[in-house]
Amino acid sequence: MSKLVKDFIEVADCGSLDALIERLTEVRDNLPDAGQAQVRMRGDDIFGRHICVSFYRPQTADEAECDARYADAYRQSRERELNRLQDELGFCPVPPQRRRLRAVA
Repeated sequence: MSKLVKDFIEVADCGSLDALIERLTEVRDNLPDAGQAQVRMRGDDIFGRHICVSFYRPQTADEAECDARYADAYRQSRERELNRLQDELGFCPVPPQRRRLRAVA
């Protein structure tokens, strides 16, 4: 598949630094080649903080099938929204003008 999907892995609380390093090494070893992984700290003081690894992976066949199923409906909804906005703004398309070339001496 040519489309890439952004995926996330949350690293659960680790008791020690060694356990965290082992878990991150395991995650790195299982990433796809074109992963381009990013590591971020997410969360806040109230709900807690966790480490999140994000990366891009190839789209699966099931995901591609689902996208194909809804692509036409999404396109139609975008066209309806565009038409509604054009009607609301009083948009009328202007035909392109033809240019004539003149020879100047």
